[in-house]
Order: sequence, then structure tokens, then C-alpha cells
Amino acid sequence: MKRFWTEARVVETDGGWGIALDGRPVRTPQRALLAVASAALAEAIANEWAAVGETIDPAAMPMTGLSNAAIDIATPDLAGFAEPVAAYATSELFCYREDRDAVLLAEQAATWNPRLAWAEARYGVEFAITRGILPVDQPPATVAALRAAVLAQGAWRMTALTPLVMIGGSLVAGLMLIEEADDADALWEAVSLDELYQERRWGADELAIAGREKKKADWDNAGRFLGLL
Repeated sequence: MKRFWTEARVVETDGGWGIALDGRPVRTPQRALLAVASAALAEAIANEWAAVGETIDPAAMPMTGLSNAAIDIATPDLAGFAEPVAAYATSELFCYREDRDAVLLAEQAATWNPRLAWAEARYGVEFAITRGILPVDQPPATVAALRAAVLAQGAWRMTALTPLVMIGGSLVAGLMLIEEADDADALWEAVSLDELYQERRWGADELAIAGREKKKADWDNAGRFLGLL
């Protein structure tokens, strides 16, 4: 779609804030009014629309895209939207440790153990830790408690949590950021630990670096979205 507006600005709506393009309200792909509860988020969305060049590039409008997802997908069916994220309770990244490299194993323990300890204290759970790649069953009570923690999030916070968990592979990391128990950069280092370790040991691969930078950008956008709610 080509740009058809001159001005993008924030406007008040019933109970929140919307974005108007030359006075016409922005709507989601499902034609719902794009309205948010936070003036800061609305301003960020308006800035994305103001920065559009000749044509719209959705990849350059992450706050708009995440808001659309919250309104069109998460809000109508929060339980269904949350289920793929809740499923990570059975395959928590931080529970899978190196079985051959003692140096990497030590780094994993130093980085991941305190974060698992946080989740254990916060949610009253215990984790089963394994070495190698074979699946390990987590205690049913742990899976249930983490699933409940996910389902307790509202549509907007779930919209931020979803990319965090799916990019990083760690439900614990996503919940820590949601609950402001750690910062986004430190958690990114934690979920990228294995990849960064191998890069230090064997050298950098340009394609791998480019892929990680793209994931990092998406991770940062999810964290920014969460901070603007």
C-alpha cells in the first residue's frame, strides 16, 4: 500500500488512544479500531506511520504490528493464543545442558541456574535438568504452574511474551522480562549463550550473525512494546 496521508497523530478515544491519518482513524487488518490504553504506545505507533516512505513496510512498524496482533488475535481467543507459549513449560531451554564441553557446561550453570532459581521461588516449582539433547519430563506441577503463569497474562502482555519465548526458547526468560526480574539485554545473552560460546570458540559465521541480529531486533521490539504498555 502506498502512503496516502500527510499527518499521523495521536487522538483520544473512549478509554484510550488511537492514531489518525489526516483525521481518519487507523484500523487493524480485521477492521477493528487501532486503540491502545497507553499514550506512550500510541505515540510510538503514530511515529511509525509518520516515518512511512512511499509505501508501507510492515517490518518497519513493529509497534503497529504487535498492537494489531493484540487486538485481532490475542483478545478474541486469549487461551488459544497463549497455548503455544505455555507449551514451552515442557521444554525449557535453561534445563538442557552440555554433556561434553566442561567449559560450556560451567557457563550454562553460572548463567542459567540463578534464573531457574528465580522461577522456582516465584512460582513454587522445581525443574528437572538434563545433559544432552534427549527430552526430559518436567514435573507435572511445574508444567501446570508455569502454564497458569502464562494464562494469567492479559492479551497485550501475552502479545509481548509470545515473541520473547519463541525467539529465545525459554519461558523462564520471557516471564522474567514480563515481571521485570531481569533486563532484556542480560536475558538475550542468556538465551544466546550456546551460540555465542560456539562463535567465540570456532569463529563467526556471517549468516549466523545476520540471523541472530534479526532475532535480536525482534526481541528488542517485543521488550520495547512491553515497556510501552
